[in-house]
Amino acid sequence: MKRKILAALMATTMILSLVGCGGNDGAASTDGGSAPAADSAADDSAAPAADGEETLTVWCWDPAFNMNAMYEAEKVYQKDHPNFKLNVVETPWEDVQTKVTTAATSGDLSTLPDIFLMQDNAFQKNVISFPDVCADLTNSGVDFSQFAAGKVAYSVIDGKNYGVPFDNGAVVACYRTDYLEQAGLTIDDFTDITFDQYLENGQKVLEATGKPLISMQAGECDLIMMMMQSAGSSLFNEDGTANIVGNDTLKVVMETYKKLKDAGVLIEVNSWDEYVGSLVSGDVAGTINGCWIMASIQTAEDQAGNWALTNMPSLVGAANATNYSNNGGSSWAVTTNCQNQALAFDFLASTFAGSTELYDNILPSGALATWAPAGDSSAYGEPNEFFGGDAVSAKIVDFSTKVPSNITGVYYYEGRDAVATAITNYINGADIDAEMQTAADTVNFNMGQ
Repeated sequence: MKRKILAALMATTMILSLVGCGGNDGAASTDGGSAPAADSAADDSAAPAADGEETLTVWCWDPAFNMNAMYEAEKVYQKDHPNFKLNVVETPWEDVQTKVTTAATSGDLSTLPDIFLMQDNAFQKNVISFPDVCADLTNSGVDFSQFAAGKVAYSVIDGKNYGVPFDNGAVVACYRTDYLEQAGLTIDDFTDITFDQYLENGQKVLEATGKPLISMQAGECDLIMMMMQSAGSSLFNEDGTANIVGNDTLKVVMETYKKLKDAGVLIEVNSWDEYVGSLVSGDVAGTINGCWIMASIQTAEDQAGNWALTNMPSLVGAANATNYSNNGGSSWAVTTNCQNQALAFDFLASTFAGSTELYDNILPSGALATWAPAGDSSAYGEPNEFFGGDAVSAKIVDFSTKVPSNITGVYYYEGRDAVATAITNYINGADIDAEMQTAADTVNFNMGQ
């Protein structure tokens, strides 16, 4: 069984570099941040801090986004700790995963840094597979109650905290208000609604403008997973077993997706580039995705003022349905190789879990918090003229606090792939129950059960 887990982990290393099914964490970045020149990725020695030193080594990716956030955190922490320094090593996510896997399987953790960034959907997989890599942060001084519960849950294993939440992947629904107006609708008609109402509104928009309401990448399952989590449902049970056959929420999600596509309210495109292109070219009237998609939407400068943002629709017929979900994001982990864990704990507790100044400073780079106090900052209350002058940053932080938790487990990506195939076959006429059974069989085979 252990060999099965390790094989699956290695096989999906490249897949884990994606946010959801569409893009990487860099997709959330803008040019707003500026970071010092990155340390060479080839210089990947951990160089753990010696006793008495105040230096920590960090692995993360994306100079304008994640690395910039670390440099800003360093500046904040240095105000009370003038001797503190960070050695930030630019390390793409797929390289982080490979290096962690290699260190853990070899039994030599000395190559690991003090802190590294881990994609949320991979957190449980890594901690369960490699229990000796990440330090337990439960009693680290971080107040996890101040973060969105759904975000925290990604890095909780057996009741213990292993990650400090970072960027916000709260789901937003964005719409072209000029298209809505042609159909006699406003953003209020899309706020706190169900998917039945979404379908009805989408048909009005399609009739008035000829524009579908939403596009998604064919053969992928971003929207499927967002819809499931909005009702607190997962592809796995707490004991790690597959939760596909008999999953009433998944069945409702698949049926809802098919209704949207059959009505022409949802169209499928062939690639991520085509998906983004459909937004910025005006080929669709909106989208539902992680809030990082706003960076891509705002590249269409000629559309400024013609977009609005609200929450996603809720499922009809699903228990515990809400208008909130998550897609993408990452959290900071402290390794057991860290020679000064007290310093690492205090640094994270004082910055990413304790500084509104930090979150104000990194907001221009597109880094939105899931730390609730940041949403009360005046910077988060600033109007965004692209989105009709709405204070969208504060709104998104509020959304993130309402996201239901879900279970990712070790075989999350295998589960996603199996469900993506099932929904494709179902749309093309296959029996839904048979496809759910096949998906479950595929996942169970991968799990060695």
